[in-house]
Amino acid sequence: MWNFLVAGGPFMLLLVLTSLVSVTFIVERGLALRRRRVVPGELETLLAECRGRDDLPLVQSACEKEPSTLSRLVLTAAAHLGWSKDDNVNALQTRARQELVLLERGLVVLEVVVGVAPLLGLLGTIHGLTILFGDMGQAGVSDNAVLARGIAIALNTTMMGLLIAIPSLVAWSYYTKKVETFAVELESLLDDFLRRVYRKPATPRRRGKTARETAGPAK
Repeated sequence: MWNFLVAGGPFMLLLVLTSLVSVTFIVERGLALRRRRVVPGELETLLAECRGRDDLPLVQSACEKEPSTLSRLVLTAAAHLGWSKDDNVNALQTRARQELVLLERGLVVLEVVVGVAPLLGLLGTIHGLTILFGDMGQAGVSDNAVLARGIAIALNTTMMGLLIAIPSLVAWSYYTKKVETFAVELESLLDDFLRRVYRKPATPRRRGKTARETAGPAK
């Protein structure tokens, strides 16, 4: 393994650093995008059971005990209940965009790795072939086996670049889709929550006047 890395030249070192960055962000995003960190099941159940403002203290208590993306958004909505519904929705959308940025943090790094790793591998191969053919021009090589071995070593960086880019692409695609799914789910939960807390209480129906009240006092 060590000989494989050393034979790749200076570009192999860059590829190793790139792979470490990729693995770091893949693991970090995997931990950050766990469902209980974004949409806890207990809080989702409480929101489904919330029927109005009378149930808000219980929901707020649950949000404060277990911080998550959903809990922060619910607390934002609850803090602005004194505003009109439209103003509350605008404030909630602003906070939601901030939370979405946090969920997507690191995905751009994986996207960059997907594009950069194969290019670094190709540069490493070109660098290796340039050195190989330069030495051949100066000293001459009559053994085809030596030439084949030199080309194989030069191609190591291309293979390394692809080995880094493929899992990074899979992770980036999976996490991007996961963030989109969470965004849709959060929007649905919060829209339903706001609809319930801003629901106007039903006014009791007035009974119709009796025949005696309609006729007026007896003369």
